[in-house]
Amino acid sequence: MMKVNIGGVPEHFNLAWYLTLKNGEYKEKGINLRWQDYPGGTGAMCQGLRNQEIDIAVILTEGIIKDIIAGNPSKIVQTFVQTPLVWGVHVAHHSKYKKNSDLKGTKAAISRYGSGSHLMAYINAQNNGWDMDRDLDFEVIKNLEGAVEGLTSSQADYFLWEKYTTKPLVDEGVFRRIDDCPSPWPCFVIAVREDFIENHCAELQTILEIINTTTSEFKYIPSIDRMIANRYKQQLEDVQDWLTITEWSQELIDEPTIMNVQKQLKALDIIPKITDYSELTFKL
Repeated sequence: MMKVNIGGVPEHFNLAWYLTLKNGEYKEKGINLRWQDYPGGTGAMCQGLRNQEIDIAVILTEGIIKDIIAGNPSKIVQTFVQTPLVWGVHVAHHSKYKKNSDLKGTKAAISRYGSGSHLMAYINAQNNGWDMDRDLDFEVIKNLEGAVEGLTSSQADYFLWEKYTTKPLVDEGVFRRIDDCPSPWPCFVIAVREDFIENHCAELQTILEIINTTTSEFKYIPSIDRMIANRYKQQLEDVQDWLTITEWSQELIDEPTIMNVQKQLKALDIIPKITDYSELTFKL
């Protein structure tokens, strides 16, 4: 049986992977798919692909585009979640900051450089008309647990993370969410190392067929809202809201979308150049 390593964030977006693994669907096809949680997010997964710790990553669109341009030998083979990610702008519950504009010139907690929390801090700054050099400062906190510690101890002032994932911390009075910052593109894609695509294209196609069958029917799984709420310790009504606004995809991300992401990243000096669509994607 062929072993394949895949990574993703331990969040509700990836429940479909858990369900297909639990059902043994990959093993039925002779594939031993091993899931690895990456609480550190996209920056950690980019490193995992580079180090060959994982073959496949379910990863933020902007983060993997930036890293492929920076030399990561991987390609995007599919969009996974079509809808934008709604990032919450969070401060510590006791923080003096009340609105997004108060955060100008303060310190953003980020999981690591090149992560979604890092890149979206630039998008948030752009949305608010801040000076990118003068008004942005960063504190690396590794993951969500690190953000709790960093904001509570005032090592950092604010933190961007997917708002439904952090909602329990808001409900508990650990964080306050003072604004939303949606990503201006589809949020998650599936990226695969080039050598894996070259050597195991048939197995990759099988994996995608299995996960796509589940995501296309995901919202209609009986009591899926209760399953998500219980597994990820979220309020049922929050999960229902999230399911209403979230759409999965079974298609390769298109060229206009890739170019839009690059144009915005280039305007923010996050990437040095615009790269051809064919350099970033692979159509199976």
